[in-house]
Amino acid sequence: MSFAAIPILDLSLARSAATKPAFLAQLRAALLTVGFLYLANTGLPQELVREVCREGIAFFDLPEGEKLAIEMKRQPSFLGYSRLGNEITASRADWREQLDLSTPHPVPGPSAPLYHNLLAPTQWPNPALLPSFRPAFAEYMRQMSGISTFFTSLIAEAIGLPADAFDRFFDADQQHKLKIVKYPDGGDGVGQGVGPHKDSMLTSYLLQASAHRGLQAQNTAGEWIDCPPVPGTLVVAIGQGLEALTGGVCASTTHRVLSPAQGQGARYSIPFFQGVSYDARFESMDVPEEVRALRRDVLALSGGRRDDVEFTFVKGRWGHLGEATLMNRIKSHPDVGERWYPQLLAQIRAQQAEEAEAKTNGATSSQSFAGQDSHRSGFQTVEAH
Repeated sequence: MSFAAIPILDLSLARSAATKPAFLAQLRAALLTVGFLYLANTGLPQELVREVCREGIAFFDLPEGEKLAIEMKRQPSFLGYSRLGNEITASRADWREQLDLSTPHPVPGPSAPLYHNLLAPTQWPNPALLPSFRPAFAEYMRQMSGISTFFTSLIAEAIGLPADAFDRFFDADQQHKLKIVKYPDGGDGVGQGVGPHKDSMLTSYLLQASAHRGLQAQNTAGEWIDCPPVPGTLVVAIGQGLEALTGGVCASTTHRVLSPAQGQGARYSIPFFQGVSYDARFESMDVPEEVRALRRDVLALSGGRRDDVEFTFVKGRWGHLGEATLMNRIKSHPDVGERWYPQLLAQIRAQQAEEAEAKTNGATSSQSFAGQDSHRSGFQTVEAH
């Protein structure tokens, strides 16, 4: 059967030898059957959590000119502020505004691969107006870097791999990213806060910064399951990178956000995205056959997998993860593409035109992705909650 609720796992159990085996069993079940979970007792200081929520919400109260001074299209890194309705998911504008941040990294040199532009620079709000903003989020990202690395090692153990199995896919100074997102409760675009999508990379960790519902995960039957805020937890989503590396054992679950109803006030969220080396070449891990068999059994019991989201890391389509990530960012933010990557944007638009023509001629868009019949190209991988 398909999942009907999102499991809650207690990370503190993984820190004790006596309770770790039970935690790993719970984690394996969540990975094989859901691909989405709540994580409690993460070790994050609650005062830090409260501070990033306060500072994040305060950012959206800045004058419009201050926010536009760090607009995303000002830099080629896809880091910075995005106006309301400026990002596209599932061919529709998302009704949200947001700020994308990154852990600190130097600006790449002229000989670096083009996708290294994703590393830097980060654009920060004016410290004269929000003096505590940068220190709070720098510390939050630092702590989340450690939590995500630890949790990834637990994922490896849960599916029968060594704890360090994924380490070779990380840089020594690995980049991680974070968004601060506001979903308004009014306006012409209300409805799609963010459309159906899957996260990229390995794992993401969502701090629901207000009490609003809206986040939903799609089960294998295609039904949408609510993920309401649970105090003291983070919502963990498995990314497409992890699905690719594990040969589908750890499935990346489609999810979306519905806008708040009129009069409910804005919804705020702060997702942290664990990074992977942009230079990584994706390959399947040697997941034990008994674990692969368990995943096949799950799909057989649920009648197969039904979702409408394109699988980004199709074998042979990209040489490096960074190439796939850059193209997806251009697709999501065409204004940045127009300014910094016009040739790549032209390629994307040509492909979209071909797919539209194929649909008109009665062909299914999934034919564009050989061997990926269950994934349709009208949707994409994004980083959003």
